[in-house]
Amino acid sequence: MRTRELAEQFREEIVMLRRALHQVPEYDLDLPKTQQLILDALEGLPLEITLGKELSSVTAVLRGGGGPGPVVLLRGDMDALPVTERTDVPFASQHPGMMHACGHDLHVAGLVGAAKVLCAMRDELPGDVVFMFQPGEETTGGAPIMIREGVLDAAGRRADAAYGLHVGASSQPLGMWSSKPGSFMAAADQLSVRVVGAGTHGSTPYRGKDPIPVLCEIVTALQMMITRQFDVFDPVVLTVGRIAGGTKENIIPDDAFFDATVRTFSEEARAKVQEASVQLAEGLAAAHGLQVEAEYRVGYPVTVNNEAEYEFARDTIVDVFGPDRFRQRPNPRCGAEDFSFILQEVPGVYLNLSACASPDPDAAADNHSPLANFDDSVLPDGAALLAELAVRRLRRTPA
Repeated sequence: MRTRELAEQFREEIVMLRRALHQVPEYDLDLPKTQQLILDALEGLPLEITLGKELSSVTAVLRGGGGPGPVVLLRGDMDALPVTERTDVPFASQHPGMMHACGHDLHVAGLVGAAKVLCAMRDELPGDVVFMFQPGEETTGGAPIMIREGVLDAAGRRADAAYGLHVGASSQPLGMWSSKPGSFMAAADQLSVRVVGAGTHGSTPYRGKDPIPVLCEIVTALQMMITRQFDVFDPVVLTVGRIAGGTKENIIPDDAFFDATVRTFSEEARAKVQEASVQLAEGLAAAHGLQVEAEYRVGYPVTVNNEAEYEFARDTIVDVFGPDRFRQRPNPRCGAEDFSFILQEVPGVYLNLSACASPDPDAAADNHSPLANFDDSVLPDGAALLAELAVRRLRRTPA
């Protein structure tokens, strides 16, 4: 395949770019050093480049030599995490407390590689390609901001299809591709509950209104609610990650609170848990004569792979890399991804590529770990697949 041959020619460049990015991890929406490294890497290519207004994004449009036609969007996220790196790689983070612990440095370098490959094939393209370099996936959601700023219409026409990939540091053998049709990653929402009582001395609880046991009862009841009100084949995962109340063992506090993450795999379950969880918290607090402030904040939606696009991507992987390099995941993943906002607007598919640097994937540190180690030898494969998906999709889709 020509895309693989070209990507291999760019191996050294994109590996060097990845390692440069790894040394300067930046967080959230403002990523000036990352943005500049991308611009430097794209310099001299026949691309129409636009920078974000609300965030440090880069949108680059490649006009195919065949004139106006279909449009394919390829996406790579740019942001790092507030994690102190504990790997021993020679290109480790130089920003204290920050690390590319989720592999987004590989995503950026792979997308730059795809841009270089497709620019070399420009005359053969019967349409346009949009390269979406996106900040803020780990935090506030850069994808909706870029959509607002016009990334889906950057070529002057709405994208016909969108593709993205995510590398993993564990679980799968190096170089293995995986995905599934339909719901692929969870929606991620947040439930915050504050129970308001009346403080008093711990020796005389009847003189106040103790919020702590009520809060604990709500936490327990939420787990019971999930097992008794929700279909086991349309699962809900609710995890209380923070709980607090009080200042001293013999003082009943005025209030206590918890924060929970809620993961769902369908809009039906998501809507139901939003209503039911707030109703449960309010009802239990009222039963004990206390007040409650319960807030359900909607976050990233379910990442849904279009079935036809999934089959197209799977067949492309099998054709380019062989059948032994692809596994269909039996179940969705509980992680969330703001590429979901793109897939709500444009048919497409999200894929995983293992960059596990360990010979024992099951024992390797996972993404988001300070020990996460990604093998960047997979970069040419990632670049080649993104480019190949764009080439084949442009040739398949009528203008």
